[in-house]
Amino acid sequence: MITLSKKLKEDAARKAAGATSKSSDLNNATKRVSIRDRLLVKEVPDMESHLPKSCKVSFPDVHQLHHCFLTISPEEGYWKGGRFKFELTVPEEYNIVPPRVRCKTRIWHPNITEEGQICLSLLREHSMDGTGWAPTRTLKDVAWGLNSLFTDLLNFDDPLNIEAADLYLRDKRSFELKVQQFVGNYAR
Repeated sequence: MITLSKKLKEDAARKAAGATSKSSDLNNATKRVSIRDRLLVKEVPDMESHLPKSCKVSFPDVHQLHHCFLTISPEEGYWKGGRFKFELTVPEEYNIVPPRVRCKTRIWHPNITEEGQICLSLLREHSMDGTGWAPTRTLKDVAWGLNSLFTDLLNFDDPLNIEAADLYLRDKRSFELKVQQFVGNYAR
């Protein structure tokens, strides 16, 4: 823990060594931790300890909590046996705006395009139904929402991938076979 006396001693030692200048003092004084980063320091451990058992989070750089990957391995449903990787990027304006999320695994899903775009009201900045992003939401909510796209939030009535939803409505067996083909080819 840094104490005031320790800080003053370190500053005095630097000045005595001639290592400080007015410009570096100004730069150090203006560097502040962003609100986003302060929130993430609290939210990330909470998210990690409350993830569904089918989810795993990883950070390419543990010093950059605003960029991570969430891997979902559904244990039931059409996508059972697959591993789907989502990239989460938290913008500087977080928690006023939602994280940006893309599915990095090619998937056949009515609410996720093959290019990785995701239709999940939780990720919408403005939502007509009141279920969109709000500053009270957290990364844990995003993880649970993405996980639910493979179970109870699966929506064939308002699809992003219209072709997948149409196939499901026309021929459920063909839909299931196509999903399993995608899982076998891209999500193992």
